[in-house]
Amino acid sequence: MRVRHRRQQPEKNSPATTKRKHSSISEQSREDDTKAKKRTLAHRRKETITLQPDPYPTLNCSNKFEPIRCCSSSFRGHKGLKKKKSRPIDGFRQWVFSSRDFSYRKDKVVVASYNILGVENASKHPDLYFNVPPKFLEWDTRKHLICKEMNHYTANVLCFQEVDRFQDLDDLLQKDGFRGVFKGRTGEACDGCAIFWKDKLFTLLYQENIEFRSFGLRDNVAQLCILEMNQEQSESELCLQVPKKSHTQSRSILVGNIHVLFNPNRGDIKLGQVRLFLQKAYKLSEEWGNIPVILAGDLNSIPQSAIYQFVVSSELDIRLHDRRKISGQIECPPRFNHLRSENINAACSWKSASRPWIYRWSNEEIRLATGSEGATHVRHQLKLHSAYLGIPGSSRTRDNHGEPLATSYHSKFMGTVDYIWHTEDLVPVRVLETLSMDVLRKSRGLPCEKWGSDHLALVCELAFADDISSQT
Repeated sequence: MRVRHRRQQPEKNSPATTKRKHSSISEQSREDDTKAKKRTLAHRRKETITLQPDPYPTLNCSNKFEPIRCCSSSFRGHKGLKKKKSRPIDGFRQWVFSSRDFSYRKDKVVVASYNILGVENASKHPDLYFNVPPKFLEWDTRKHLICKEMNHYTANVLCFQEVDRFQDLDDLLQKDGFRGVFKGRTGEACDGCAIFWKDKLFTLLYQENIEFRSFGLRDNVAQLCILEMNQEQSESELCLQVPKKSHTQSRSILVGNIHVLFNPNRGDIKLGQVRLFLQKAYKLSEEWGNIPVILAGDLNSIPQSAIYQFVVSSELDIRLHDRRKISGQIECPPRFNHLRSENINAACSWKSASRPWIYRWSNEEIRLATGSEGATHVRHQLKLHSAYLGIPGSSRTRDNHGEPLATSYHSKFMGTVDYIWHTEDLVPVRVLETLSMDVLRKSRGLPCEKWGSDHLALVCELAFADDISSQT
């Protein structure tokens, strides 16, 4: 057919022939364009699936959480950090990196703080979880979710609160190379705190527990552990017979874990527990050669509250605060939680710093809060920094100061009460973003099919400051 067509040269410029040829070419072009678009769309769909795999294919949450897009401004101007952009870890949460280049760091620790929701506490407070299907509250399901999540974040030090099934967690985490210690609350409660660490990376040198009951501060407890990093000389150092630097011979850290009393009306006891925890941590760090300190836990106090400010500034005048509002933890309806933390605080009318009122404290309340009768100020000697404040994040997940907007969500509360603090000899390298308010609301309450607790785990990676200063 093509040969005949070419031989009909006299007719090639005729109007009818030209019209038929143009029509044929146009139809062919449209068909080619359609096929190309289909191939492009199919390729894009394939890329999307490849770039965002689901690490838990059997645990897909029915609530379609959308990925959080964190600020990228902190990565501008750093050529060496092109590969260290915020990226999804599990389809819903992302790592956010420091703007500084820590690629040369040698010693690091990845710490997680997680209130895992005690089994007994969940069963005794059904009003907090009436929107949660019962199957998501079952411990046999939640314990596997919790352990898988921790391994997914490659955390090597875990600080858990509300632990009342320690043996179950210990059995599961031992298979992943963890060892742990547990301290149960005094009194009738059966939950407590637990610290786990990767056995190949750390050695437990010393453990100390705080029973607050011994100081008249209720039945809560705290843990303090000295962990030594296990390090071996590199092959190059062995061949050259170069001695290791003194600071790498024995890298030790103090890890503290606490769950502060919930009762908002007993701010004197809450403050007393935090005060004693910080005092003990400072003393122990000093006894072991001023080693770096990492403190984690559920403080049952919201950002910028008086207790929070005490941790940050190392001092607090209790006369300026109402003990019933000193933690700022007032149950606000979840509909108010779309506001930034400062507005939430104002709406709940807890902050008194702007008004120089002097509140009345009984002698017993003063003694519990400050540790001595007649004192009006409470102080501690640690210089602590919040890990999340050290790395800017998304405005969808952080308040104006940089703390997460919410680390806990149930029917009566949506806000932040969990923290990871560190001393100046440690520097945050990256932190794991939490979830936005909109994403949390879509879940209608935690735990859910994806998350095993009514809290969100806080995770950060910390590097030793002397490693950093030696390279700058």
